Amino acid sequence: VQLQASGGGSVQAGGFLRLSCSASRIMFRAYDMAWYRQAPGKERELVASITSDGATTLANPVKGRFIISRDNAQDAVYLQMNNLKPEDTAVYYCSTVVRGQRRWGQGTQVTVSS
Repeated sequence: VQLQASGGGSVQAGGFLRLSCSASRIMFRAYDMAWYRQAPGKERELVASITSDGATTLANPVKGRFIISRDNAQDAVYLQMNNLKPEDTAVYYCSTVVRGQRRWGQGTQVTVSS
């Protein structure tokens, strides 16, 4: 599997970004997908997930601000991030589990300044 994330950048607090992740070499529609993030000096944490059926979950810190979605025709998963806060600053990774092993994309940096 290959996961290619894009869309990161630098924004001011209150701004928005949309992350995209394209997947290849898997039957994308059959896989649950997720976005994780890792801030400097912190553990990688789950931000949002979406099942193959489209059911979504969001971590408490991002509820009401982030939206995860997928487009099976494009083999892509998205993370719409609104009302960004400095504490959202991190490298964001898209991820899935293939044959029992979690796989990661290369990450995209999101920096939110106050």
